[in-house]
Amino acid sequence: MGLSREKVLLEYAKIVKDTPYALKTYLQTYDNTQSMYVPLELFPDQVHLINDYDEFEENIALKYRQAGVSTVTAAWASKKLVTAQKKRPEKILIIANKLDTSMEFANKVRGFVDQWPDWLGVKFSPDKNSQKHFKLTNGCEVKGVATSKDALRGYTPTILIFDEAAFIEADDDFWSACMASLSTGGKVIVISTPNGFDPIYYAIYEQALRKMNDFKITEMFWYRDPRYARDLKLIKTKDIVHYMLNREDYNDDEIIIDYTHIDPMKRDFKEISEKFKEGYTPYSSWFESMAKKLKFDRRKIAQELECNFLGSGDNVIPPETIEIIKDNFIREPENKFMGGTLWQWKEAVPGHKYIMGIDVSRGDSEDFTTFSIIDFDEREQVLEYLGKIPPDVAAEVAFKWATMYSAFVVIDITGGMGVSTARKLQELGYQNLYVEGINTTNKWKYNPKAMEKIPGLNFNSKRVQIVAAFEEALRHNFQLRSIRCLNELNTFVYINGRPDHQKGQHDDLIMAIAMAIYVGESSFTSLEKVTEQTKAMVDSWTVNENPIKNPVQDFNPSLSAMPNDPYGGGNRRMGGSPNKDDYQNYLWLFGGRR
Repeated sequence: MGLSREKVLLEYAKIVKDTPYALKTYLQTYDNTQSMYVPLELFPDQVHLINDYDEFEENIALKYRQAGVSTVTAAWASKKLVTAQKKRPEKILIIANKLDTSMEFANKVRGFVDQWPDWLGVKFSPDKNSQKHFKLTNGCEVKGVATSKDALRGYTPTILIFDEAAFIEADDDFWSACMASLSTGGKVIVISTPNGFDPIYYAIYEQALRKMNDFKITEMFWYRDPRYARDLKLIKTKDIVHYMLNREDYNDDEIIIDYTHIDPMKRDFKEISEKFKEGYTPYSSWFESMAKKLKFDRRKIAQELECNFLGSGDNVIPPETIEIIKDNFIREPENKFMGGTLWQWKEAVPGHKYIMGIDVSRGDSEDFTTFSIIDFDEREQVLEYLGKIPPDVAAEVAFKWATMYSAFVVIDITGGMGVSTARKLQELGYQNLYVEGINTTNKWKYNPKAMEKIPGLNFNSKRVQIVAAFEEALRHNFQLRSIRCLNELNTFVYINGRPDHQKGQHDDLIMAIAMAIYVGESSFTSLEKVTEQTKAMVDSWTVNENPIKNPVQDFNPSLSAMPNDPYGGGNRRMGGSPNKDDYQNYLWLFGGRR
């Protein structure tokens, strides 16, 4: 039986005003566990998310895998479409890294649009009705696109939805273009699981935390989801994966707080969050089953389940190492020079060995010229420069500070920019330069002509070895001081198996200090080892003495023969001057022939 006009108006007003009510009342979703459609149930975090969508123009959702955020967002979008007026139609643009992903989201929206009651009077328009672009009879449109420069061409959206934004391969220009398309008003929704410190999703999230943009953060965690946390427990462990794989090493009675007996909807999550600060980690049977599917891969668990930016990327430097550096070694510089581009933590200490690594850019490109000085004896960073200057000017600046520290200088000469800096340093008279191919551990085979080679190091040819030495040094508590360099570590990842920076990020500071550490480990350490071995060999030499009862005075042509010479030699003379026979008899001692 149909509703009366009065009831339709009342119900319509309720739908417009109360989005959670509307979605739960009129929409269904497919439940794989029951193999059937069931009413769209919303738990508290999802209700909070929907209300944020209604209240704020810019939203970013931090979610775990299977949180249902894409489904709920598609349901919310469908309500916006069917309640829009013809004079103010909604145009929704869905952007994802792949076209298939955006089309899948668009089809979710389509499915929900089809479920709304007929009395709303909204149908699909025959003018445009494809999987990636469809229109409604009230003038609304939905379009799914992959990331590209042409994504916004000919389409001005009122609602932008970025699905799995952390995996979108785009730069700041693309993001700026997207935001500019909403300059006349509209909403933007960014949803994703973390993927390390990516240039879009993480950048928006981090800036929102610091109140540098207007995005409203909605954080969703699996342990607050009643579907997955019915048997929630808190485990006091630094490594939940190790716990799951090695339960015999733990005493559960001492490390577990059990929340199973408390209704998931009535738990005190503020109290639970405080327990995290005490070293507890959430656990449930669902969490372990998901960890098994992910093969207990810590990076994937951090990405898919824990909403952890640091552990979710394919970082070259392990996340735990980055945390140790951040908590223990990062310092504000004691001095800042050159307009704040040059940071100094310690002045030169006489007798210490210093190494300077230089990474050179043109001075007008996106990359920076950087150099870093490390104290090889104390295993710490003492100075760092980051700026945009030409190669010859870089040489002049480096010359000043290298001279001040008496530093051994290594320059990246890949691509040619470093060659100009190296030659300029030679012109300035700096001699303590690393030359690739010279064996610093074998001083006996030193060849002065080798110094005619261009000083420096081809970074690309030794990238793997250099990065490996750098990573090992950081793991063994090398004292990295620079927060600028630490920020680069967050986006220094493996791309197709090769250590490199993420798109739109930089690794210039890493390159400079990594070269210094590599040369220190490969050259200085080897030289010290050879020196120690030589010293040990010399110390092991002994003098064997065979004492003689009547020792003879060593022959000296200018001394008289001693009386009672047991050898009865021909040196038995009373005179003190050597004669010709003396020289003839002992000529063999001086390289002559008798």
